[in-house]
Parts: sequence; C-alpha cells; structure tokens
Amino acid sequence: MAGPRSMVAPTAAEAELLLLQTQALAEEEAAKAKRELLTRFLQDKLSREEQSSMWGLHKVRTLWRSAQRKTKDQELRQDIEILSQTFSRVMDCKDGVIETLVSDLKEAEEQQNRALRSHLHLMDQLLHLQRCRLGYLEEGFNAQVDALKAEFEAERKTILEQQDWESCCLQDMARASEQDHARNDHEAMLNFQSARDDIKNKCWQDQQYSQLQLAARLEGLWDQIQKARRSYAQAMERKKVEFEELKKKCEKSSREIDTQATKLQMLQDMVTTTKSQMAAHLQESEEQIQNLRDDKDHALQNLQKLRAQVSQAGATAHTHLVTLTCQCSATLKVLQQVVQKAQRILRLAEMCRRLETEEEKVLPFYRSSLDEWEQQKVRRVMEEIPSEPLAGALRDYVGLERFWQRFNKVKLEEKALERAQAALANRNQDLRKLLQQYLAGVATNQKVPKDTQLLLTIKKKLGPQK
Repeated sequence: MAGPRSMVAPTAAEAELLLLQTQALAEEEAAKAKRELLTRFLQDKLSREEQSSMWGLHKVRTLWRSAQRKTKDQELRQDIEILSQTFSRVMDCKDGVIETLVSDLKEAEEQQNRALRSHLHLMDQLLHLQRCRLGYLEEGFNAQVDALKAEFEAERKTILEQQDWESCCLQDMARASEQDHARNDHEAMLNFQSARDDIKNKCWQDQQYSQLQLAARLEGLWDQIQKARRSYAQAMERKKVEFEELKKKCEKSSREIDTQATKLQMLQDMVTTTKSQMAAHLQESEEQIQNLRDDKDHALQNLQKLRAQVSQAGATAHTHLVTLTCQCSATLKVLQQVVQKAQRILRLAEMCRRLETEEEKVLPFYRSSLDEWEQQKVRRVMEEIPSEPLAGALRDYVGLERFWQRFNKVKLEEKALERAQAALANRNQDLRKLLQQYLAGVATNQKVPKDTQLLLTIKKKLGPQK
C-alpha cells in the first residue's frame, strides 16, 4: 500500500508544476500581446500625429502666404499712391514753369518788336543822311576831277615810261627769286618724301600687325559702324536740303547787299584813288626798293618756316602714330572686357534657364497688380516725350523692365523661403521637444512589464519549495 501512495504524491507535485508553468506561459503570452498592442497603438498615434502635423504645416504655409500677399499688396498700393502723388506734383511744377516761360516769351517778343521798330526808324534816318552826303560829295568830286584830269594826263606819260623800265627790272628779279624758291622747294620735297617713305613703311608694318590681330574682332564693329553711317547719311541728307534752302536765301540777301556795297565802294574808291595817286607817285620809287628788300627777307623767312613745318609735320606724324597705337590697345582691352562681361551674362542666363521650374517656363512673368485704368495711365506717361535728362535716360532702360520683374519675383520668393525656413526651424525644435517628452513618457510606461516578469520568476522559485 505504501508503493501506490508514494507514486500518487509525485504526480500531484508534477501536476502543480505543470499548472504553474502553463500559467506562467499564459501570462508571458498575455504580456507579449499587451506589448504588441502598445507598439501598434503608439505607431498609429505617431502616424496620426505626423499627418496632423503635415496638415497643420500646410495650413500654416497657406495662411502665411495669404498674409504675405495681403501685406505685399498693401505695400505696393501705398507705393503706387505715393508715386502718383509725386508725379502729380512734378506735373504741377512743370506746368507752372511752362506758364512762366510762355509769359517770358511773350514779353521777349514784344521787346524784340519794339527794338526792331526803333532800329528800322534809325536806319531810315541814316539812309537819308547818307544820300544827302553822297550828293554833296558827288558835286565836289566832279569839280576835283575836272581839275585833276589835266595834271593826270601830263604826268601819265612820264609814269608810263618809268613803269615800263621798273617792270622789266622786277620781272628779272622775280625770275631769279622763283628759281631760288623752286630749288629750295625741290630739296624740301626730297627730304619730306624720304621721311614720309620711312614713316609709311613703319606705319604699314604696324598696320599689318594690328590688322592681323583686329580683323576677326572688327567685323561686329563694322556692322555697327555701317548702321551708324546709314543713319548719319540720312541725317546729312536732311541737313543738306535745309542747308541748300538757307544757302539760296543767303545768296539772295548777299546779292542785294553786294549791289548796294559796290555802289558805295565805287564812289569811295574813286575819291580815295585820286587822293592816293597824288601822294603815291612821290613815294613810289622809294617804296618799290623797300618792297623788294622786304620780299627778299620774307622769302627767306618763308623758307625757314617751311623747313620748320616739315620737321614739325614729321614729329606730329610720329605722335599721331603713337597715339593711334595706344588707342588701339585701349580699344582692344575694352572690347575684351565687354566680351568677358557678355560671356558671363550668357552663362548666368543659361544657369537661370536650367534652374527655372515648369511653371516659370510656361508663365515667366507674374501678372501686374495694377488696374486697367492705372496701366493705361502708365502707358500714357511712358508715351510722352520726357523734358528732363534723367527721365530721358530712364527711357533707355525700359527694355530691362521684364528683367526687373523676374528679379523682384525671385527676391520676394527668396525672402519668403527664408522666413518659411525660420518658421519651420522653430516648428522643428518644438516638435523635437514634444517628441523627447513623448519618448520619455513611453520609457516610463515600458518599465511596468519588466516588474511583472520579476513577479513571475519569484512565483517559479516559490513553487518547487511547496
């Protein structure tokens, strides 16, 4: 009987151990299920929070953009109002200046008419006095002419004989002076031609060297020069027609003046010739000798001047060549700088085209914020001819308006992105703080299952002891 009782005792203990083990396994499985449920719940919660944060950021961005658009619209409208006020003030000032100028012109025209009337009245008086004076002079002249004719005929024969003899002497001296002048001129021409040939050879060598360097670069400049020449030719034709009209008017007036002047001059010449002939015959012989000496001295001075001019011409030609070479080198440098600047602009334009989005490629310029009547007013102002030099200079840069529009658009987008980046950085810091707080709370919650495992191990140890 003892044997079966001893067999029953261990079986009961084993059954209790099996029950404890099954309970422990069931508790572990329940704990695992709880952990999985917690992780799924936390993952769902994180996904929901991420979605809500994305929606919140999207709403914040839309609100920020709308606020920025409203503020920018207000600023642009204020700027337009200020510009319209300044434009109206400038127009009022210009109208006042124009009115003052018109009044000044009227006063100047009245003064000119008064001065013209007074001048014409004085001219009429002078003409009347001159006519009376000419009548008296004509009467005295006729009396003097009759008295002088007799003396003139007597002296004429002697003067003619003396003139023939003196003319022969003067012709001989003139031939000798011409031969000396021709000989000196020939020597000067030979020296000048030799110096000119040397300068031409040097200039030809420099010109070939510069032409080889500038041939490829001057083609573009030649087109520009041709265009400028055509425009200049057209302008010159217009000016030529105006000049011919003015020339015809001037010829008519000059003919009238010449006729009046010739009449007066003839009368005065006749009076002066009769008086001068009487005094000239006495000093004529002495003056002729003195004139010959003066001509000789003058010829020598002219020869010296010609030699000095030849030397100066050589020096000026050399200086001109030096200045031409310096100017050519300076133009080459300037052209190189222009080419480099153009290449840099083209590179930047290519980079900008590559960085453009599809929307900017389709619509590169944003629509204007002005109304239709404001745009029409701006067009009228732009169509008016500017009177100030600054406004005229600004009209030369109207073609860059589209560029400034795109530039301002990019600047505005850059500023908006910087502000959005700063807001996102602040938002990111806040989210990181919240995430750290959330992870700290999750870590404290995960400590509870670990305590349950300790209780299970204690139960396992107490079970065999029983």
